[in-house]
Amino acid sequence: MIDQVNGILLNKKDSYAIIMVGGLGLRVNMSVYGLQTLPNEGGEVQISTYLHVREDILDLYGFSDVVERNTFHLLTSISGIGPKLALTILSGIQPSKLKNRVVNGDVAALTSVQGVGNKTAKRIIIELKEKFTKSDDSSIGINDLDISDTKIFKDAVNALESLGYKKMHAINACKKLQKNDELNGELESVIKKALKLLVSL
Repeated sequence: MIDQVNGILLNKKDSYAIIMVGGLGLRVNMSVYGLQTLPNEGGEVQISTYLHVREDILDLYGFSDVVERNTFHLLTSISGIGPKLALTILSGIQPSKLKNRVVNGDVAALTSVQGVGNKTAKRIIIELKEKFTKSDDSSIGINDLDISDTKIFKDAVNALESLGYKKMHAINACKKLQKNDELNGELESVIKKALKLLVSL
């Protein structure tokens, strides 16, 4: 599986981006929110990805962070929801808000998303509510990052995860840096400061 893509953003449309990687222009399907996190054309990008393989096609999906990707996988695990519909849902509802609406059984909010009917909305609630309420956030990959939604925060958390730290520990370290107004500068510098904090966590 293609787990991550690093490259140069050539172009972005309403539902996908073209990213140049090693001389190849990859078409990466993304949610509206995911596309909004990308830089201007010509900028460097690093995104979490998922390669969907079928007999007649290969579709590459990209996400703003691992939280969005994990939510995507939860949605596609539900009967009747394929990758395209899952991406449409993520374009209509951000992961943390989706969690709240599922836990609250808010059928109306889910059916407000194009392509989601009453039966599909109820199926989402039935199959995901227990996972959202009984499992901790780190195991599911759903976190309320609304207060820490900057690119540097997400990049730092992802980098720390890649180094083997648990997501919640990485988030807590970055939140401490943010609280102390130290979540700034180059990503490498932020990671070094976060690593010092993680020793004490």
